[in-house]
Amino acid sequence: MEPVRKLLGERLVDRGFITERQLELAVREQKRTKAMLGEILTQLGFITPQMLSQILAEQGGVTYLDLGDLDIPDSALSTVPETMARRLSVLPLERRGEDLDLVMSNIYDIEAIGEVESHTGLRVKVHGASEDNILAKINEVYGEHQSIEEIIEEAIQSAVKAGGGWAGEDLPVVRLVDQLLTKAARDRATDLHIQPSERTVLTRFRVDGILHQGPSLPKAVQAAVTTRLKILAEVNIAENRLPQDGKFQIKAGKRTYDVRASFLPNIHGEKAVLRLLDKSRLIMGLDQLGMPETIHAQVDGILQRPHGMFLVTGPTGSGKSTTLYAALNAINGPDRNIVTVEDPVEYELPLVTQVQVNQKAGLTFATGLRSILRQDPDVILIGEIRDSETAEIAVRASMTGHLVLSTLHTNDPIGAIPRLMDMSISRVELAATLQGVLAQRLVRINCQACSAPYQPSMEALAMLRPEQREGGWERGVGCDHCAHTGLRGRRPIHDLLMMSSAVRSLIAGDATLATIEAQAHAEGKTSLLDHGLAIARAGLAPLEEILRTTAGED
Repeated sequence: MEPVRKLLGERLVDRGFITERQLELAVREQKRTKAMLGEILTQLGFITPQMLSQILAEQGGVTYLDLGDLDIPDSALSTVPETMARRLSVLPLERRGEDLDLVMSNIYDIEAIGEVESHTGLRVKVHGASEDNILAKINEVYGEHQSIEEIIEEAIQSAVKAGGGWAGEDLPVVRLVDQLLTKAARDRATDLHIQPSERTVLTRFRVDGILHQGPSLPKAVQAAVTTRLKILAEVNIAENRLPQDGKFQIKAGKRTYDVRASFLPNIHGEKAVLRLLDKSRLIMGLDQLGMPETIHAQVDGILQRPHGMFLVTGPTGSGKSTTLYAALNAINGPDRNIVTVEDPVEYELPLVTQVQVNQKAGLTFATGLRSILRQDPDVILIGEIRDSETAEIAVRASMTGHLVLSTLHTNDPIGAIPRLMDMSISRVELAATLQGVLAQRLVRINCQACSAPYQPSMEALAMLRPEQREGGWERGVGCDHCAHTGLRGRRPIHDLLMMSSAVRSLIAGDATLATIEAQAHAEGKTSLLDHGLAIARAGLAPLEEILRTTAGED
């Protein structure tokens, strides 16, 4: 398979889809994970699924199709069930005697081809198309598939007949819930909100950190939708007065998602928030986080130290856990015993012992940490420092020969000092244990398919110093690939406070935060805004998005 992967990479570089540097990073990740190179390039955001499918088709010498206006006869559709077509991301096009024309997003998926041939008894002739194009065509052509509007109408009728109650697994509301979850996965949503109001049920999808309105559901299906979700999440369907949490898995295309479900009673019923975690998503290395070179070198140096504490700060949803996983990836190996305590364990890491918090069973961050210290660890990752007990154990561990990584909810690196002091950690202990504090945010970036030069507004430029106002500004103009938003995907921006000897002395000596910040800047510390502006000047994100994300930062 290596020659195929090499040829794929060369073709992508030759077509200008990726750079040599991006190919190098992807090949390094492929050697680590053993995943397909095309899948890695897509998950890292270097290419779109459409680009990958087109190149694979060219490479394999097969026809690449646009399925938009293609008519598919029932004789072809009857050969492959809809469930199989969705699971394998394939679509039968035409049956010709003992041959079956089949369109696939990955023409090299030998297992999928074999399964279709075994099921149909026909010889498969492969054609290529993008996964999104195939799934859209499946939605259109299979007779038993209904639009979300048709499913809503059928669900209303069934709910009215059943008096709003639950009437079994064949209720149309099952397909309605499945459709909402599939839409969330297809749209790259991290969260799906189902929120009852006085007269309707609102749905919203969080994509790239922003909530977008989804279809409104009639009040008549509210009880049935909630019940269906509770059954999936394996929580008590009769309890509607107390908050409940559960989890389940779904498949969308070839991806498997862990779904964490939260139910919260309110005046109009129970609101459900469903968080989707892509189990097939690759855990990045530090190289893929896009840190400025200076910060990357400093973080890498911290991770090579045998003890001390490294913190990542920022608000909820700023990618702190992803950065910690990337840090572990950088140092993970057979020569280090790495143990984590997380709430929850989001992604599994090889060679790492991962412990999940279980509040009901009495397994908290603090109790888990005590047990971890008896497991002879070299490196300890704590999902979050939330209380004084956890903070004290973490500091003690970092002072006794362990490298401790964790997150903290503060707006900037300097804010970690008073936050930990509020948790009864002394300034002397902070000066002795902290190695560095990294703040980060996630900014939405331009859609690669429609990004074009533009001139930022006068209001936006006026917020910058004169020397900051020149750059290769670009923004997406909007296309089908980005749902006409001009933005697709996010990337982090960073701000690192390094613990130099001068900074340690100031912390231990009761200096003000302003004095500590001034010393750090004198030693070369930058800001979140500085990193964001560098990204915007390079044409990767609109200036207005950087200013929105870093409001109040300098």
